[in-house]
Amino acid sequence: MVKQRFLIGAVIVAAMAAAAFAADVTGTWTATFDTQVGAQKYTYTFKVEGTKLTGKAKSELAMTETEITEGTVNGDDISFVENLNFQDMPLRIVYKGKLAGNDLKLTRTILDMFTEEAVATRAK
Repeated sequence: MVKQRFLIGAVIVAAMAAAAFAADVTGTWTATFDTQVGAQKYTYTFKVEGTKLTGKAKSELAMTETEITEGTVNGDDISFVENLNFQDMPLRIVYKGKLAGNDLKLTRTILDMFTEEAVATRAK
């Protein structure tokens, strides 16, 4: 019984520590990706709870706003998915990023084929 309580306590402390070390990307960020169809300006609104990342991605080119899914934060690393519908074509865009101060270095992969990079900056 004592061993079980110790194990439960250790799991709770580890979960709290993971949340404490999660990057604080909560807020609004802007980025411009250089793509095959020209510059694409984005605005991201992130919310972090523990290690879960939620929010919205707004594309100026597609003139749409989509929910962020599958978002996680692990230390300074983040990842999330944008399921964009562009000209009636579904696009799964997978993002990976690393927080460095007020810069968020993002790499995104579209349809598992095209990779693009940008640096998002925190809106003031």
